[in-house]
Amino acid sequence: MSKLLFCSFFLLSLVSAAQIDVSINAVLNEAEKTLQIEQKIVYQNTSENTLNFIYLNDWAHSFSSKNTPLAERFAEDYQRNFHFAKPEERGSTTIDFINSENQELVWARTTGHPDIVRVKLKKPLPPGKTVELYLQYVVKIPADKFTRYGHENLSDRQAGGNFKLRYWFLSPAVYSDGWQTYSNKNLGDLFVPKTNFKISINVPADYQVVSPLNMKSAEYRTLRKTILLEGKNRTDTRLYLLKKNLPPFERINTNQFQVITNLKDGKLALGMKQFLVGRIAIFLEKRLGKYPFEKILITQEDYLENPVYGLNQLPSFIRPFPDGFQYDIKQLKTITSTYLENTLLLNPRTEKWIIDAIQIKLMMDYVDRYYPDMKLLGSLADFFAIEWFHAADLEFNDQYAFLFMHMARMNLDQALSTPQDSLIKFNENISNTYKAGVGLNYLENFLENDETIQKSIKEFYQKYRLEPISASDFEQTLKKNARKNIAWFFQDYVGTNKKIDFTIDDVRKTEDSLYVTIKNKTEANVPIPLYGLSDGKVVSKKWVENVGEKKTVQIPRKNIDRVGLNYEQIVPEFNQRDNYHRVTTLFNKPFQFRLLLDAQDPRYNQAFLIPEFSYNLYDGIAIGPKLHNKTLLRKNFNYDISPKFGFKSRSLIGSLSIYNIDQYKNQKLHAITYGFGGTRYSYAKDLYYYKLTPFLTLSFRNPNLRNNEAQSLSLRSVNVIRDEGIEKLQDDPDYSVFNIRYGYSNQNMVDYFTATADYQVAKEFSKFAVTATYRKLFRNNRQINLRLFAGTFIFNESRETDFFSFALDRPSDYLFDYNYYGRSESSGLFSQQFIRAEGGFKSQLQPAYANQWITTLNASTNLWKWIYVYGDVGLVKNTGVSPQFVYDSGIRMSFVQDYFELFFPVYSNLGWEIDQPNYDQKIRFIVSLDISTLIKLFTREWY
Repeated sequence: MSKLLFCSFFLLSLVSAAQIDVSINAVLNEAEKTLQIEQKIVYQNTSENTLNFIYLNDWAHSFSSKNTPLAERFAEDYQRNFHFAKPEERGSTTIDFINSENQELVWARTTGHPDIVRVKLKKPLPPGKTVELYLQYVVKIPADKFTRYGHENLSDRQAGGNFKLRYWFLSPAVYSDGWQTYSNKNLGDLFVPKTNFKISINVPADYQVVSPLNMKSAEYRTLRKTILLEGKNRTDTRLYLLKKNLPPFERINTNQFQVITNLKDGKLALGMKQFLVGRIAIFLEKRLGKYPFEKILITQEDYLENPVYGLNQLPSFIRPFPDGFQYDIKQLKTITSTYLENTLLLNPRTEKWIIDAIQIKLMMDYVDRYYPDMKLLGSLADFFAIEWFHAADLEFNDQYAFLFMHMARMNLDQALSTPQDSLIKFNENISNTYKAGVGLNYLENFLENDETIQKSIKEFYQKYRLEPISASDFEQTLKKNARKNIAWFFQDYVGTNKKIDFTIDDVRKTEDSLYVTIKNKTEANVPIPLYGLSDGKVVSKKWVENVGEKKTVQIPRKNIDRVGLNYEQIVPEFNQRDNYHRVTTLFNKPFQFRLLLDAQDPRYNQAFLIPEFSYNLYDGIAIGPKLHNKTLLRKNFNYDISPKFGFKSRSLIGSLSIYNIDQYKNQKLHAITYGFGGTRYSYAKDLYYYKLTPFLTLSFRNPNLRNNEAQSLSLRSVNVIRDEGIEKLQDDPDYSVFNIRYGYSNQNMVDYFTATADYQVAKEFSKFAVTATYRKLFRNNRQINLRLFAGTFIFNESRETDFFSFALDRPSDYLFDYNYYGRSESSGLFSQQFIRAEGGFKSQLQPAYANQWITTLNASTNLWKWIYVYGDVGLVKNTGVSPQFVYDSGIRMSFVQDYFELFFPVYSNLGWEIDQPNYDQKIRFIVSLDISTLIKLFTREWY
């Protein structure tokens, strides 16, 4: 289309009094998966500054390559599908021109941010004046498998498929104290000013167009149609272009607005859905104020971006909640989020916590009102095998504080004021959102007035709806309505990640009073409620403020037998187990034993029993009870006592450990762990070993938690006592080794690097070794893996045996660190188990050990998906012998890396191994039964 026709089209657009008007003429090419777009932007300078440039968000272009901020974000989150995507699956924007006043403007993509376009104006734009920009460009729509938005192929028989469009055109950025621009990082947080839209979209005639904008007309021509959409003061311009033969979006009418939704409902009757959605609309209008638009679009993609965690994880055949509850909560969360995001013009990258706080607080109040008896586990809480767990006692709303505290206990929580792109995934999706809502609930209880927070939220919404605002406006509204000083909420709760943790230091009794000394174990200056308890019932309650380091308060004695802090668990406190002090009882808290793993009940001293099993060739399957104090939330002090009975060895084996973790916030020293561990297992038939190990570990982590860089320094003394068999493995079967190990890691999907330096000293030897592993994923999807090992003895007086020597392919593991299933086997299946340690060779070559020094290099690269070719080379030096060169090569099948792999030797010093007899005995394998370690593969993107 020529520029003349292009300009003529926009002369038809209506003049509006709004600050920004955008008119778009778009044509969908369903075969090419592109949009041909002609656009007019009328931009008014509402600032006090003269503008020489205008910035445009071009987030469709963030899918254009593997080195955009979006691609880097995918790599950080271990989302591999974008890196391995075909070129036609990625998206991009090709700009033909940007004009103003019939003159072409100079534009450029911002350095480091290719999805931000900087347009130089022909002349400065003074305050209050407007400029008209004319643009022509083509958007290539990406596949929806990256972000759930994009093109979705239905089948080979249905060319084109569905198109779910979000951030699909160039939009002006917000100017407020400078241009507020940032790149797309799949956070759903584009910051745009309210705009008047007029969109003409041309699509095939068999497509359905779904949008939150108002449809003004539909013009049909042969095989195609043109839909005209309009909307004023909008920020939401999603478009769904769908095949007609698909299940359509449902339109649910309420007295407040029309809900257009395809949210899955589990075959709920339409009448029930209308009732539930209508109730939500009434609730939100009452608590917030009127929604300013006629329609609200609620999609499955919206929900999956921020689901109700827990509910969405359950298989469809498990329905522990009443009919309609799951649909009700899904719609409540998604409608509330969309309601707020479409009307509160906050910067979602830096101030999203406000919307999160209001959303979760409204959800908590809604459940309290309409589902007051709903348990977190639903009807599962009534099952005879579950009902005695403390988790069965938890209310549905208890999940918010619980999941926030999960990150606090891991020392990975971040301040609510942290920008969204600086949050680790668990905090971004769950923890910070829940902390914000729990904070408003905490504040409401502290103010001791149910109406204060509700009044403030409604006042804030009605006053600032569709107006540019900041977090300070929300703060001022709350402070204005509060009868107490709530500065602590914004300073310590919102602005920092300080832990909240109090304990009762002392209780002094008089005839009619109790003088309770409260100790603040952290620097958080926040209020805490103090309770007087009698037979587990609340006799008195008092909010204590400004505790400082310690504070003594007086309460009436009455019939109080115990005093407690935070008894109703209103405050998201780090450790509630030391919150009680006896007055007339024998113990501060009663003891309680539970089976299996359970949620923490701070009212009791808890211990747990759980069955545990292990396996090795000599003990066989070993089963026994594990006594421990671990709950679903991590603790600092932990103990495990795990005796087992080996059914093959018919003996008592097992382990025990006691350790404590001291955590440090916002500094490189992340934690110090110290403790003691002991084990007893068989190391050969009818031979046992005892391992006793005191240890100290310093863990370092980059204060920027999204940075995967980590370091550790560990010191331990490994003391081994072994049974001595008929065949002596060495003169003295018992030994002690002092071990210092430094580790460094920076594990990312594209560039992966780890290194360790290990020093060991014992009576008979002293040795030093370094290991470095590097993995690189190239843009052509080729992956290379390199591992270097080098070790040398400083002195070695045990050369008559290779028990302490460096191993080429199968370490003797004299420290008993590795999970060998048959550690003493020299033939048979169990001798073929491969442990990636020391030399790292897969072929069993000679010399198999080095009693002086060794250096090896292991390498592999992928041939196809999980099939790799590997090669190892090395030098092995033994006393009195020249260094010997060794090598091997073969095929590696990595089904689950480091957990389930097979190695097929092909060629080595032995020649063509694949042609040699008993080849099946040369195949090596990695099989891990450590489920907890395996789970980390699938949860690493969250932490």
